[in-house]
Amino acid sequence: QVQLVESGGGLVEAGGSLRLSCIASGFTFSAYYMKWYRQAPGKERELVARITSAGGSTIFPDSVKGRFTISRDNTKNTVYLQMNNLKPEDTAVYYCNTNVRSNDYWGQGTQVTVSS
Repeated sequence: QVQLVESGGGLVEAGGSLRLSCIASGFTFSAYYMKWYRQAPGKERELVARITSAGGSTIFPDSVKGRFTISRDNTKNTVYLQMNNLKPEDTAVYYCNTNVRSNDYWGQGTQVTVSS
């Protein structure tokens, strides 16, 4: 079955960096888009970044453009989210997502906390 396992979250000071990883299994990883979402306390889940099967990437919120980068390594079935110059407003649970055969799959999430 499809499984997504995120890691790499933690507590970081403002201005710091983190790299999130999501290891996928149970499907042909290289053939599918992958996405990162985040959900801050009291807010709706927000799409942060998307990467196509070919590696084309899109960062969505203006607030993270220029600071976040999504990438993938199809040899490792892993998608990454590099987050630089982190701000307190980036504090959220970050989730990996994919849609396989019309079904949405989510990881368990990884907490990112940015202190001011």
